[in-house]
Amino acid sequence: MAGYLDDKKKENCYGCEACVQICPKDALDMQEDDEGFRYPVLNEEVCVRCGLCNKVCPHENMPVRYENDKYVFGGYIKDENTRFESTSGGAFSAIVDTFCDDNYVIFGAEAKGLSVWHSYITDKKDLSKFRKSKYSQSKMGKSYQQTKEFLKMGKKVLFSGTPCQIAGLKSFLGSTNQDNLLTVEVICEGVPSPLYVRKCEQSLIKKFGAYIECLDYRYKGKTLFGNFKWDFQVMKAKTSNNWGRWDFEVMRTTVMIKKENKKIVIEKDRWFNPFWSIWLKHLMSRPSCYECPFATTERTADISLGDLWGVHLYCPELYGENGGASLAVANTEKGKTILKAAETQMYGHELKFEDALKYQSPMRKHIDMNPERARFMKDLKGDMSVEKINKKWATKPTLKLLYQKYVWGNRQKVWLWNLLHKK
Repeated sequence: MAGYLDDKKKENCYGCEACVQICPKDALDMQEDDEGFRYPVLNEEVCVRCGLCNKVCPHENMPVRYENDKYVFGGYIKDENTRFESTSGGAFSAIVDTFCDDNYVIFGAEAKGLSVWHSYITDKKDLSKFRKSKYSQSKMGKSYQQTKEFLKMGKKVLFSGTPCQIAGLKSFLGSTNQDNLLTVEVICEGVPSPLYVRKCEQSLIKKFGAYIECLDYRYKGKTLFGNFKWDFQVMKAKTSNNWGRWDFEVMRTTVMIKKENKKIVIEKDRWFNPFWSIWLKHLMSRPSCYECPFATTERTADISLGDLWGVHLYCPELYGENGGASLAVANTEKGKTILKAAETQMYGHELKFEDALKYQSPMRKHIDMNPERARFMKDLKGDMSVEKINKKWATKPTLKLLYQKYVWGNRQKVWLWNLLHKK
């Protein structure tokens, strides 16, 4: 099957960067296109036609995937601080703590400002840099090469990333002994163009004369009711005041004004947040996401992690006052062994895969391309401000939706369930 390196069709490139890292002559380099997505560019003068780049391309040579005998767990970590610092229920932290007992390395995505990249740590105490959702495709750097070297040194390696990044790693490693490797993937619904948040930053620079210092897509805050999240996803940019939210997920942006030595924090609730409206319309996702071969029950990673969507419908006992709950799916025997061992640090229980699958569309099918995508991207790539883009393309919530979320949302439904079951 021909891949992007030969046919230049962008839907055939996942941006995993395996081809770049395998090249013995450094003939390939990742460069952004006009939509902000990164693709490999070949230096013909340096290339020796060894063909390794084609061999490790997941689109051309898909690594082994697993579909049967899955073990599914739903719940959240018992440690409240870890749970509060995590986007969902903290299952990743429990898995890390279980697998990484000695002589280990942990790979994950970290972020600063608008930059997101893969790095590694050698101490679990530094795990916080990999927590929180990053709705941006990370730069892989030399993480595959480093993983291979660590495995050869006999170290245990836990590698986390998106499904296509895990596939890129597996293809890159090839025949390398992977007994000491545990792969953990995030259940992904596509990556948005970084051009949008850059335009958001341009707007903030114009207003405050400062760059975005921190972007928390799904912020959790302190409230009168405890350290919980709301029933909504909010984008937050912050002042020096540290107010939180009660039943919503907030996108939080922190801007540091150095001249005045203060921080500006902006919080936007999901249903009033243009970012979520535009992204969920599938107007600005990477072209390959619309044909993603990894959005299926066949998974490449040992463990798949995501939010426990539908928790209030089929397992309300795991709602846990809306502090976040995790869905963990073990796809291999190695993953099952580690996940079951990690359960000692978790509150929860086994779930039926069929039930969980109903509420995990990224494990059933890839997203559909919005027919208006080309028109939207033209505006995004042009001189149009983010304010005008939001006004033109973002959809405001209906009164019905606001009632369903604010008045009669998940928290209220679970409260009634607990009352009826006397819990």
